Amino acid sequence: MSLRENRGASPDVRSFVRAATIEIIPVKGYEQRLAAVPTDTTVTITCSPRFGLERTLGATEFAAAAGYTVVPHLAARQVTDETELKEFVGRLDAAGVRDLYVIGGDASEPAGIYSSAAELLDALGAIGHSLTSIGVACYPEGHPAISDDELMAALRLKQSLADYMVSQLCFDTDALLTWLRAVRSAGVTLPLHIGLAAPMQTRKLAELSLKIGVGSSLRYLTKQHGLIGTVLRGKSYRPEQVLIDMGSELTSPALNVERLHMFSFNQVTATVEWQRRLAGPSNSGDLSPRPARSPHLDQRRRHGWKSPK
Repeated sequence: MSLRENRGASPDVRSFVRAATIEIIPVKGYEQRLAAVPTDTTVTITCSPRFGLERTLGATEFAAAAGYTVVPHLAARQVTDETELKEFVGRLDAAGVRDLYVIGGDASEPAGIYSSAAELLDALGAIGHSLTSIGVACYPEGHPAISDDELMAALRLKQSLADYMVSQLCFDTDALLTWLRAVRSAGVTLPLHIGLAAPMQTRKLAELSLKIGVGSSLRYLTKQHGLIGTVLRGKSYRPEQVLIDMGSELTSPALNVERLHMFSFNQVTATVEWQRRLAGPSNSGDLSPRPARSPHLDQRRRHGWKSPK
């Protein structure tokens, strides 16, 4: 670990870094990128209109067979009907996958009967499944096409059907904490997985944010105040700085931050190397991973929970 990276990185920060999930985009050659990730690291597989559900499923099955804990993404706007949804979760069950991340999706028009994550979550509850944990998206720095009030209403609706929330890219610690305090005050209790971009040159990161689809327009990127300031000042981007700047609030029970999610942009080797440098070896006594699952879903099942109509 370099002195620069070690400076200010507390045991809590290093613990979050070491237990982080790493997101992989299933483009050609993803198998080689996956091989760079230790098998005790949870990986997530993205879902996009460009590649379709089959690519997500194939990569998920490949990673699960290779020994990884896998969290596939499922975009509501790419699912045509209940039959396709049942087939999707059936293949996850056969692969031993028990965690799913549900999003609305970037498709301009729905492929079928689902247009939002909330609708798909409702459908999942109605058909039954073997999933033990379901995540949903949240937007601490806003969304270019959806108002903050609409985002809050959607998050309240989704939280009764989910177990954790993953934030879209965060670069501004103040914005993240302000948003998180607000949603907690509004009654949103879902554990938060903080989404951070992989370590890379800031200008390259800005380019990839637009090219790969993390925000579909320049309007989205310009809302990321922390990143833009970093680019303009010519500073290098250090993902862990958001966690360091959170201080004791990173582990505040009231804020309930559960995990770290790395948007790798398929810069997987660089992400893993940064993780190792910052966090140290996995057998370090003060770096044990934090729990990655919420008990809420199991509790609902034990009490005979059913999807609301």
